[in-house]
Amino acid sequence: MPNIVLFSGSSHQDLSQRVADRLGLDLGKVVTKKFSNQETSVEIGESVRGEDVYIIQSGCGEINDNLMELLIMINACKIASSSRVTAVIPCFPYARQDKKDKDQGRWSRAPISAKLVANMLSVAGADHIITMDLHASQIQGFFDIPVDNLYAEPAVLQWIKENIVDWRNCVIVSPDAGGAKRVTSIADRLNVEFALIHKERKKANEVDRMVLVGDVTDRVAILVDDMADTCGTICHAADKLVSAGATKVYAILTHGIFSGPAISRINNAAFEAVVVTNTIPQEEKMKHCPKIQVIDISMILAEAIRRTHNGESVSYLFSHVPL
Repeated sequence: MPNIVLFSGSSHQDLSQRVADRLGLDLGKVVTKKFSNQETSVEIGESVRGEDVYIIQSGCGEINDNLMELLIMINACKIASSSRVTAVIPCFPYARQDKKDKDQGRWSRAPISAKLVANMLSVAGADHIITMDLHASQIQGFFDIPVDNLYAEPAVLQWIKENIVDWRNCVIVSPDAGGAKRVTSIADRLNVEFALIHKERKKANEVDRMVLVGDVTDRVAILVDDMADTCGTICHAADKLVSAGATKVYAILTHGIFSGPAISRINNAAFEAVVVTNTIPQEEKMKHCPKIQVIDISMILAEAIRRTHNGESVSYLFSHVPL
């Protein structure tokens, strides 16, 4: 493809390389380093004048450093006269801080950090954003530039059909009311039933009580969510499903953040497998947790980049996995 340059940030080199291989491109030369005072330095090692630039950087690991690196890379390409800069952000940082929460006191002074990140990306010079399974789809409205929010759902459906023998007799379960729309969509496309778990929180990151709405007796239960961080919720939910009569419990998550006690919780929980996509690198986590399995979504990102570059529609990817 002419006039296209693909750069990788330092957050997820493996995914960037897979995308580049899929597109038949070499990753552009870029040197990112830190000065002794921890400031980030970026040097773009090739001409981007008049080029269509794509920068792949996921919001994981050292999130603030990686976000700053992305902003600097966007700006470096923009002031080097690139024709368009697209930020490919598989896991969008700060996506959970997308509204003022009533839980945080009646007169909440909580920030809406996702909007701040959107402003920063625009000010740095991004012309277009490609991301995957935003925590809340209204984040797209925080931008004044086009945002393509891709879905892992087609890849998840494919995984279920290929890896769960008894999938026609499964129940898709949402671990909270907020994910109801996501699970009903998957349940409809598999033509199976769904259930949801209503949770009551006393304070953030701690679940107090869970109520299962729906029947999972003698069925395979598949928990589906967009992200799992400390995994308290999904591990509680797994125990709840087993005690409600589920024969096996799987969890399928787009973004496996797995911070804090997550890995030990998964190891001790009743899961057959915890399936995540590679929007976040999982190699280290898989060494400590044999239950984690990974769905590769690099081909979805690569196809989105190809279609965007060629001015084609991306909506095909909302319901199909590219071959």
